[in-house]
Amino acid sequence: MQPRSVRSALAALALFGCVALAPGASARVDGASSYSKAQTYSGALRYVRVDMGYEVVEKDADAAYLIFKYAPPGASKGALVTGTLEVIEAAGGVRLFVSLPRMPEYYERVFRDGLLKKLREEYGAPPAAKKPAEKSPSDKPAPEKPPSSPDPSGD
Repeated sequence: MQPRSVRSALAALALFGCVALAPGASARVDGASSYSKAQTYSGALRYVRVDMGYEVVEKDADAAYLIFKYAPPGASKGALVTGTLEVIEAAGGVRLFVSLPRMPEYYERVFRDGLLKKLREEYGAPPAAKKPAEKSPSDKPAPEKPPSSPDPSGD
């Protein structure tokens, strides 16, 4: 073999090795819901089943997750992708996570945005966030007086 073809073969082999060892992409898109966990989960179930017409493979209302078969636009009927949707209650509110493996992140974002739009249409404007009530100076209790000491004169 010529030196040039040996270098090309080695470069191709190195590139193949890097690609083979690279971890798979496991992207998932998250979003914030202004509605309760139960409202978000039930809206997500209706969105997946009714609006999108996807088959729900597994669901758990207590854990608030769905596993469904997603049909990418323009794909043949047999080219279904398994998607997941999770609804998690966090300190800052309700978070939802959409994962459509083997699909570009764009599909996950479109799916998430469609679900959030459905929630707004079904439930109306989100409830206003409750702010902790600030106490005004007049709301503070009066400082307690120390117990009076007995009269030193003994009267």
